[in-house]
Amino acid sequence: MNSYSIAGRKASAGLLAATLLGGFAGQSHGITVFPTNDAIAMVTSILGSGITVIGTPTYTGASGAAGTFTDGLVSGIGIKSGIVLTTGSAALIDNVNSADGNGTSNGGPSGSADLDTIVGGSKNDVATLEFTFQFGDGTVGGDLFFNYVFGSEEYNEFTNSSFNDVFGFFLDGTNVALLADGVTPVSINSINGGNPFGSGASNADLFNNNDLTDGGLFSFEYDGFTDVLSVNAKGLSAGQHTIKLSIADVGDTALDSGVFIEGGTFSNTPTPPGGTVPDGGTTIALLGLTLAGLAGLNRKLKA
Repeated sequence: MNSYSIAGRKASAGLLAATLLGGFAGQSHGITVFPTNDAIAMVTSILGSGITVIGTPTYTGASGAAGTFTDGLVSGIGIKSGIVLTTGSAALIDNVNSADGNGTSNGGPSGSADLDTIVGGSKNDVATLEFTFQFGDGTVGGDLFFNYVFGSEEYNEFTNSSFNDVFGFFLDGTNVALLADGVTPVSINSINGGNPFGSGASNADLFNNNDLTDGGLFSFEYDGFTDVLSVNAKGLSAGQHTIKLSIADVGDTALDSGVFIEGGTFSNTPTPPGGTVPDGGTTIALLGLTLAGLAGLNRKLKA
């Protein structure tokens, strides 16, 4: 396993797409989220070529904190469909940025030894999807790729603060959600437009502003989000591997954050971002598996 790379999608391109498609905040169409706790359905949604899932995937988290989604391109996030894990409510992610500070304390699990390795502070409302996989029949190794976007209501007011909601993708116990340097975790404090917006930004070329008070225009709830990023884990050995996709509130349970994983891209070959899985594919998978029987703005008043 060696480098991890970034697949960029510039903010200007996202804004142009949102403009051309009428994806401004307040309009009636955009990303659609289908909350679910069904780990099998979620893994089915993201699975691509060359990967075999071993055993039964597990989801740990509050009911309604995770889901599948479609129509992400209309909202400008650069991913057409896939899954989302949040620190609050998946249903909160709709096609309107309704407030400059939305969130849900969902009563989910607290504490995460894995996420503690990324950032300090209490971990609350933890949501985790975990499964075991191999390349093909397991007799050979390979490279692992998948695309994702991270967004948060913590932007822009709590950028560079202790309220640095955290997520990680733990491949055989090691976080692979990293910047191009292969060391720095992707987070609110490592990709942002600064605080105040436009001042002291970090990797601003990978950041999309959607804060209502700072001119956000995307038809999407979170006040900021990254470009489409890509995990690129090369040279994995033959045999079985584990992946744990996890996200948590840090320091409180107020404003929501979410990580979106693009459908069909968890694969042994890289996939250009933008939606190779047709809209509706994730809901069809969920329906098939089902039929088979399978405090928001208040925190901003704190000193």
